[in-house]
Amino acid sequence: MFHTSLGLLRLTAILEGISYLVLLLIAMPLKYFLDFPFAVSLVGAVHGFLFIAYLLMLAIVKFSKRWSILWALWAVLLAFIPFGTFYLDKQLQTKK
Repeated sequence: MFHTSLGLLRLTAILEGISYLVLLLIAMPLKYFLDFPFAVSLVGAVHGFLFIAYLLMLAIVKFSKRWSILWALWAVLLAFIPFGTFYLDKQLQTKK
């Protein structure tokens, strides 16, 4: 799975989705309910790195597989929706 550019895109999508959920469901409540802002700083930095990696992998796969710009925009949009990258992973399992 991880030996191709599509496999690496799927991996980064899953990792980015997990980091987004950790940021929203764990780090943000720690910051606002328990006054622990370091959680958002740490998880936010990791999530930012993974988001950039996701966008780079998406660009690589988009051009190598000659996907339409609408497909790439759809993949970017899904990154902003909680659980969206997991849905994208299901779609990518069937896309060649």
